[in-house]
Amino acid sequence: MTREIKFESPSFQRRIKGMLGVDFYRLFHTPLFYIFLAIAAIIPAMVSAMTVMPGPDGSPGTPLYSNVWQIIAASESLYVICGIADYANMNMVFIFGGIMVSIFIGHDYKSGYVKQLFTTHAKKQDYMISKTLACAFAMACMCISYFIGGTVGGLLVGYETEVNAGSLILAILGKIVMSLGWASFYTFLNVIFRRYFGVSIASSFFFGTGILIIGAAAIVESLGAPAWFLNVFLYGASVNASLASHIGSFFVCLAVSLGWTVIYNLLGTEILSKSDVY
Repeated sequence: MTREIKFESPSFQRRIKGMLGVDFYRLFHTPLFYIFLAIAAIIPAMVSAMTVMPGPDGSPGTPLYSNVWQIIAASESLYVICGIADYANMNMVFIFGGIMVSIFIGHDYKSGYVKQLFTTHAKKQDYMISKTLACAFAMACMCISYFIGGTVGGLLVGYETEVNAGSLILAILGKIVMSLGWASFYTFLNVIFRRYFGVSIASSFFFGTGILIIGAAAIVESLGAPAWFLNVFLYGASVNASLASHIGSFFVCLAVSLGWTVIYNLLGTEILSKSDVY
């Protein structure tokens, strides 16, 4: 009499826990993560310092900001950039954060990790979820690093510190929760351009700048129409987290981030399921 042995597949929780363990181990044990944390801190500090450099004739330079916190978030929700000061805030994290995601995921394909992973019948959806969460964590850490660097730089330069503390906190939290949506978007882009490392980096940079939303806003405003509907897009919701933020602004960021995370994870899973991932 023979006994039939049944092998149960690991539960979703166990699969995700295992993949997240690998991704976070790789994240914490590679210089890439710490290099981009340093970049996130140094850039706002440098921007603050450069704004007060003397002009060619030795006269004092004109500061871009009047307040420490303007390098963290814009004074109000602006979809069209009027000057560099409107652009140089924590939204920059979503540009070089995208480059970090491209390098991090690109290494999976260059090293052969993806081939080994899917050979063992790992779920494509698990891969998308794990990469999104790991990269979202990295970008959230970059937001915190940016906040520290920007604050220290602004204080050293001597900018004013007056601000509505509640709006500032909500703006920072709004940027941090947007990391999830941006990470899912960049993971999706890297699945599409998995064979073209340079293209994936270039596309991450292009979309991270929000050029498409800025262009759309310019057209909408030229027609005299309201631009509030742009909040449903990643860049629009990111801009919505400003020094004029209120609790509604935060929930807009949260809802958009979660919504786009679901959309990009489903699309990415579909692409991986119907194509050669090696």
